[in-house]
Amino acid sequence: MPNSKGRRRRFGAVRQLKSGRWQARYRDPATGELQAAPYTFDTKTDADVWLTTTEAEIIRGTFRDPDAGKITVKEWGERWFQAASPHLKRRTVTLYAGLLRLWIYPRMGAYELSAVRPIHVKEWLLSLQKAGLSASRIRTAYRVLSQVFASAVDNELIAVTPCRGIKLPRLPETEPHILSTAEIERLISHLRPPHDLLVKLLAYAGLRIGEAFALRRMDVDLANGMIWVDEALLEDAGQQFFDTPKSHQKRPLALPTYLVKHLRAHLDARVEDEPEALLFLGRTRRPLRYKSWRRTHFDKAVDLAGLKDVTPQDLRATHASQVADRHGVMAAARRLGHANASVTTRHYARSRDGQDAEIAKQLNADHQKAQRARTKKAKAPKRPNGNVARKLHDHSNEDPKSTEQGA
Repeated sequence: MPNSKGRRRRFGAVRQLKSGRWQARYRDPATGELQAAPYTFDTKTDADVWLTTTEAEIIRGTFRDPDAGKITVKEWGERWFQAASPHLKRRTVTLYAGLLRLWIYPRMGAYELSAVRPIHVKEWLLSLQKAGLSASRIRTAYRVLSQVFASAVDNELIAVTPCRGIKLPRLPETEPHILSTAEIERLISHLRPPHDLLVKLLAYAGLRIGEAFALRRMDVDLANGMIWVDEALLEDAGQQFFDTPKSHQKRPLALPTYLVKHLRAHLDARVEDEPEALLFLGRTRRPLRYKSWRRTHFDKAVDLAGLKDVTPQDLRATHASQVADRHGVMAAARRLGHANASVTTRHYARSRDGQDAEIAKQLNADHQKAQRARTKKAKAPKRPNGNVARKLHDHSNEDPKSTEQGA
C-alpha cells in the first residue's frame, strides 16, 4: 500500500478497516505467511511506526511472533517434557510427570505463556504451601516450572521468564550423623555376612546404597585392590531397575587392604563364578530391596550397637568427612563421584561429634609446645663473645717475667 508520499512501503502494508481503525500486516520471517499485528491502531502513522519497529527487530534478530506466547503452559509443558524425558533418569521422569500433573497444570496450565507474570508464580507457590507440600517438594516443583519457561524463552516464544525474583521456602537444616571409627566397627559387629561387608563398603568406600546393591563380580579388581562403580540398583513405583550412578560417571575406588581381603573371601564363598553375578543377594537369590534390607538387617544392627538415628547415608557422609579432613574436599568429591566439590561440602563434609573439641585441644598443645621452646631458649646460657674469649686466651699465654719487668 502506498504511504503518505505515494510510495509503496518496503516492509509490510497498512490498510484502514471499516471501523475506521488501521491495521498493519507483515510477512512472518519464519514462515513467509502474511500476518496481522496483534492489535489495530488509531492512526495510520501509529501503524507505520509499528511496522518500522517490527522490521528493525527482524533485522536485529530480536523479533518474536506476537502470537507465539499464546500457547498455554500445559501445551508447552507437555512438549518440553516429551523432549526432556530421554535425557532424564527414570525416577526423575516419574517425579516430574507427577509434579506437572498434580501441582503445575491444575493451577498454571490454562495460562498463556505470555500472560504469566512473577506475581502468578508467587501465588502458585503460596498455594502449594497451603496444600501442605514440603519445602523440598515445592522447590522441585518450582524447578520444573522454571525449566518449562526457560525453554519457552530459548525457543523465542516469550522474551523473559516469569520465574525471576522468586523467594523459595528454605529447606530444614539436617546434619548427617558422623560416626567415629569405633562406632562403625561396633555397628558392623552386629551384622552377619555378607551384610557386614556391604556396610564396610558404605563406610570405607563411600558408596551410595544403590551402588553397593549393584556391584558385580566384574566390578572387583582384586589384583589392584579396587572396585569400579558404574551402576546403581534403583526402584521406581515398586519396580527395580539398573541405571548409571547419580552423576552418570563411572569411577574407580581404591580400597584398604583388609577390605580387599574380605572381598576376596566373599567372592570365593558366596558369589557365582560369572562376570555379571551380583555380589549381594537376598535369601531368594534376588537383588536386595532397600526398605526390606534396612528393616531386616541395618536398623536392627544400629539398635544393637547402641546408636540412634543412623542411616546408610550417614556412613557415606562419614567417609566423605574423613577423607575431606585428611586429604581435602577434592579427594572426597572424587571418591563420592561428585562432579562439583561444592556438592560434597554442602551435603557431606561435616565434623563428627567432639571433633571441634579435639581441634581446640590440639591447638592448645601446639601453643604449649611453642611456649616451652621459647622458655628453654630464654634460659639457655649465652655463649661468650668471640673477641673476649680471644683476649682471655692471649693473656693466659703471656710470660710472667716480662709482665713483671714491664711493670
